Amino acid sequence: MKKYTVIIIGSGFGGLASAVNLLKNDIQDFCILERREFMGGTWCQNTYPGAAVDVQSPLYSLSFEPYKWSQMFAEQSELQEYTNFVIDKYKLREKTITNTNVNSIKWIDEDKLWEISTQDVKYYAQFVINASGPLSTPVIPDFKGKDTFKGKSFHTNNWDHTYDYKNKRVAIIGSGASAAQVIPTIAPDVKELHIFQRTPHWVLPRPDKKFSAVEQELLGNNLVYQAVRKSIYWSLETRVIGFKYSPFMLKLVAQREALAYLKKAIPDETLRKKVTPDFTIGCKRIILSSTLYSAYCRKNVRLYDKTQGIKEITENAIITQDGKKIEVDLIVYSTGYDATDNAIAYPVVGKDNYALQTFWKDYPRAYLGTAIPKFPNLFVITGPNTGIGHTSAIFVIEAQLLYIMKSIKKVLAEQKQSIEVKGEAEDKYTTMIHEEMKRTVWKSGGCKSWYQSKSGHVIAMFPGFSFTFRNMANNFKPKDHILS
Repeated sequence: MKKYTVIIIGSGFGGLASAVNLLKNDIQDFCILERREFMGGTWCQNTYPGAAVDVQSPLYSLSFEPYKWSQMFAEQSELQEYTNFVIDKYKLREKTITNTNVNSIKWIDEDKLWEISTQDVKYYAQFVINASGPLSTPVIPDFKGKDTFKGKSFHTNNWDHTYDYKNKRVAIIGSGASAAQVIPTIAPDVKELHIFQRTPHWVLPRPDKKFSAVEQELLGNNLVYQAVRKSIYWSLETRVIGFKYSPFMLKLVAQREALAYLKKAIPDETLRKKVTPDFTIGCKRIILSSTLYSAYCRKNVRLYDKTQGIKEITENAIITQDGKKIEVDLIVYSTGYDATDNAIAYPVVGKDNYALQTFWKDYPRAYLGTAIPKFPNLFVITGPNTGIGHTSAIFVIEAQLLYIMKSIKKVLAEQKQSIEVKGEAEDKYTTMIHEEMKRTVWKSGGCKSWYQSKSGHVIAMFPGFSFTFRNMANNFKPKDHILS
């Protein structure tokens, strides 16, 4: 029997941060299970052309690991280098089992252990940290005739670099964050680029810059690194005022800026109308790009709005709703992820054979987005309502880990076996979250986004300042928990 104190599922930023925090708290008996053949999660998996982070690099990194970033918004290759730097510094490869897909996990009441079933073996752990992440299960809509297409097709999450798209007729389905990076990167090289847009997004220029050699050296200094992080953090944090407290200010400032940028970048009135959103800016994640609009204006690029959407796919073409036949060689699905209703992709069974699917039948929910009643010793990284629309997701991950480490240390210090959040504590927290959410642009901004579950509740986002969440996570409340 392979038994550990802690098993971490997933080796992206959430899993790596969890592992390092365990080491810093002198908990050595843990293992990382990774379904892929490599470690690193999103930024090692997503290698599509143009892939880059949309949060400033010094903030989109672990608070305790300065790095000599080459530019303000790091590209995928540099993010992968940073990830490997962390993995190697803390010797996490020897703590990781790759090519291991978790099929299910189950709480064994009598042993107070989690049983983790994989395709090969079963593992056992006192604690489980799920760090599989919300951006791990790609979604491809079931278009009529999709499986009959004889050309090449793939999701941006699984970009096939063996396929040469140059001088090909390419269709990209979707116009969100990933598509906004792919489109300007491949547009100069393809024969035709057909973009199928369900809804337009608000776009602002990306304030990127290359760091000089001197600046890179300074970023490697912890004192400078922390100062830069704080400066970026507080400049971003003020956006919450607009997202939550003043939609009027969003329209007055950010939306006006976005409209001015749109008018300047796209002279053609017909095209400009197609890409002008009809919802308040911030309702969906704002796209930062200084090249997207110019790509739309290229002679070899054609944009189709929802009135011209996909009716069916044939062996060699896409048929639009208005009957147009568009022959293509490659279909790229930039259609997002199942990031809300199926935040954990595998079955989870807790106390008394109680299934997580049952608890989440209405919508995903968790105390601090992390702990769930009837599921002792289970912690979810980037769980329900931990997303952040204005700053770095890694800041929230590290906040969650404050709570997780305090929970684990509480059990070990008192020589107990398990910790479980009380149902009334979770219910009080979730009720507060959804009440606060009513005031946000994500709820009232007039859009339908992946932030929302099928229930209509905004599940992805936290409705407030990120430091508020951190303070709550850091303030461990024994009265909200059951130790046994």
